[in-house]
Amino acid sequence: MRVNVNDIDLEVQVSGEGPAVLLVHGYPDTHACWRHQVAALNAAGYRTIAPDLRGFGASGKPADLKSYELGQYVADLSGVLDQVGVERVHLVGHDWGSTLAQLLAITAPDRVAGLACLSVGHPAAFRAAGWEQREKSWYMLLFQFPDIAERWLAQDDFRNLREMLTEHPDAEEVVERMRDPQALSSGLAIYRTGVPPETLVTWPYDLPAIQVPTMGVWSTRDRFLTERAMTGTAEHVTGPWRYERLDGAGHWMQLEAPDEVNELLLGFLAGTDG
Repeated sequence: MRVNVNDIDLEVQVSGEGPAVLLVHGYPDTHACWRHQVAALNAAGYRTIAPDLRGFGASGKPADLKSYELGQYVADLSGVLDQVGVERVHLVGHDWGSTLAQLLAITAPDRVAGLACLSVGHPAAFRAAGWEQREKSWYMLLFQFPDIAERWLAQDDFRNLREMLTEHPDAEEVVERMRDPQALSSGLAIYRTGVPPETLVTWPYDLPAIQVPTMGVWSTRDRFLTERAMTGTAEHVTGPWRYERLDGAGHWMQLEAPDEVNELLLGFLAGTDG
């Protein structure tokens, strides 16, 4: 379905009946990255809401960078919930979607039953994870440079993007979407507003603690995130905290190891229902 929130049209997949689960994708994905979780959650009696974030998939792609500030994405998520009539929701986020889900949980805790963070932990934990994490995050600095980053990703038939997506089961689909120059730039916008260079060294923002029940899941073959960047999230959660280490999967765990991820999500959601 199409919904209009904050003067932008968003593509949203809504299915199932029962307690609501908002599934928030990251870079460079769309709502389709949740297809295995949607099937499992619907079968278990949950209603799933999976939007394409602004700048991704079939959702609107504004031209100005200001339209991609993190607060805009979070407002979109709240607006989607309003449009589909959901007052209280379980949040599941992966990659950038994890960061956005955390910000929604922090700003509207009364609206959130529980929060599952896949791959990406709290922003302050990310910065506190040390040089190993900074080394893995080298591409975030490259992505700051308009045109240069786009050319680097697209050169030699997207050779560099393909290398970054080595473990991604949908790599070819991603490449085909990114052949559209508008999609390529709008996907990078979240890096340009969300992690300007100074935040790769220090975290200047004083975010309130996450108050809701929270689960963090990190996978051992993730080439982009360290375990410490996830486990350090515990210091920023005042609600119940649970950590799970998923052996053998890479960064896109929900696609690479769907059965294991589904089992973790269903167990966590069952504990936060009510």
